[in-house]
Amino acid sequence: MTAAEIRTDGPETARAKTRDRRSASLYRMDMPGHLCPFGLKSRALLTLRGYRIDDNLLTSREEVEAFKSAHGVDTTPQTFIDGERIGGFSDLKRWFGLPVRSKGRTTYVPVAAIFGTTFLMALALVWNLHGALPPAPLLEWFFAFSMVALAIQKLQDIGGFVNGFLGYDLLARRVVPYGYVYPFAELWVGLGMIALIGTGSAAIWLVAPVGIAIGAIGAVSVIKAVYIDRRELTCACVGGGSDVPLGAISLSENVMMVAMGLWMLVSRSAGL
Repeated sequence: MTAAEIRTDGPETARAKTRDRRSASLYRMDMPGHLCPFGLKSRALLTLRGYRIDDNLLTSREEVEAFKSAHGVDTTPQTFIDGERIGGFSDLKRWFGLPVRSKGRTTYVPVAAIFGTTFLMALALVWNLHGALPPAPLLEWFFAFSMVALAIQKLQDIGGFVNGFLGYDLLARRVVPYGYVYPFAELWVGLGMIALIGTGSAAIWLVAPVGIAIGAIGAVSVIKAVYIDRRELTCACVGGGSDVPLGAISLSENVMMVAMGLWMLVSRSAGL
């Protein structure tokens, strides 16, 4: 090998050669009481990338501890490529240049999943009912489904939701029980809309004012916390422990409730 070849054979070149060999050694737990999901995900990723895998199963706690001690690592699985230890599943993703979300980093994925699913539900239902996609019913069903889905997220862990909600909601800070009532009120509004859309029933007066009230309070609270006080908070809209940033998404949830409540009242008054 010439001096020029030595100088140019840097980390990227070595990595490219490693990929060309397409072989890897994977060490993962496969015990009677525990099959490591990250080990399976590492194996699947290596397979998708075209690697031949030397799949080493650690079938007992003693084998796991001996492996970790021998290689000076704290966790399994561990992937080795061309003798180089890459690390666990997240490390392997980084090695392949794939995105890895760091712990505590905010994300809009939960709300995108909820709103995307409820919109598709609304599309399916409106098409079933009308054989077309008229905008007004589509929005009505989308808003109703979305409120029920968001309420479900909060009801899974009411205590966790309230912890986040108290960080910014103006009424909950003064009257803490309101935080525990809120998910049920949102569910009431969503279910009421599903039951009453297009009926013109007077029972709308039992639903719409609730949506308008909690939506208005929530909207004012978000505007004050985010746009006036400039605080960086996570949103309790998808339940406790959320990494969704407080801001436009939370505001849209509250505006949606106010708009839907007003629309239901106007529609009934106009006989629509």
